Amino acid sequence: MTAAATTTTAPAPDRVSLDRRVPPFGGFNLTFLGIELKRKLRNRRTLLFTIVFPVAMYLLIGYPLRDESIGDVPVAQGGVSVAAYIMVSMAVYGTIISATAAGSAVSVERAQGWTRQLRLTPLNPLAGVATKVIAGMLLGLLAIVATFIAGAATGIRLAPEQWILSGIAAWLLGAAVFTTLGLLVGYLVPGENTAQVTNLVVVFLSFIGGLFYPIDSMAPVLQQVAAFTPVSGIGQIARAPITGTDLDWLWLANAIAWLAIFVAGTVWAFRRDTKRG
Repeated sequence: MTAAATTTTAPAPDRVSLDRRVPPFGGFNLTFLGIELKRKLRNRRTLLFTIVFPVAMYLLIGYPLRDESIGDVPVAQGGVSVAAYIMVSMAVYGTIISATAAGSAVSVERAQGWTRQLRLTPLNPLAGVATKVIAGMLLGLLAIVATFIAGAATGIRLAPEQWILSGIAAWLLGAAVFTTLGLLVGYLVPGENTAQVTNLVVVFLSFIGGLFYPIDSMAPVLQQVAAFTPVSGIGQIARAPITGTDLDWLWLANAIAWLAIFVAGTVWAFRRDTKRG
């Protein structure tokens, strides 16, 4: 009698999936946003340029012109002063400086290898860019608040809607557009050169875009060039509530177009940087 050989087959192990589950919103979350914001607030150099520089520029350039009117109505009779005009321009300038610096700080992350670590996460490139843009915008808000407080403390009087509309325009447009510009430069330029490049770009765009003197006073050729710069549309929209100028939709189209260009370039640069082996 032969014993029947019995074989036992071990159960097949569960198949392991190597696919990463993509979290909601591409990985965007408030915790990551909070970390980004805290890192930026710890940078004393950034805070110095965000709060001190635009206020100092307003006090040096705008405050001495507090009694000069930008229109036919004298300041003493309720007209808007040149100081108010410059205050808004400096708020925009402070916003784009702080936003660009916040964005370009990504170059430090690249040098430390942080962007390569993001390859191990399911973070969507667009969600990563959005997180940094929002953090940069919140930092840019400090520049507007600081400059407006300085203006109010030195005698500038505007209607509540003028303060609000000018501040919102400077913040939403200026911070969004120039945070993405800073991110783009930060992903493309080596860390040791990023600050120099972004500072040169911002100063040049601010001069040619009419933040330091009216576009109308420029040469005709420069006026045509200025209309296509990202600063021009933002500055015109932010100053419109105090100058009484009707909103030109080309200004808004200008800002939106540059924002789209910078976002597209930043997403492309982010993907290229995180895919490097």
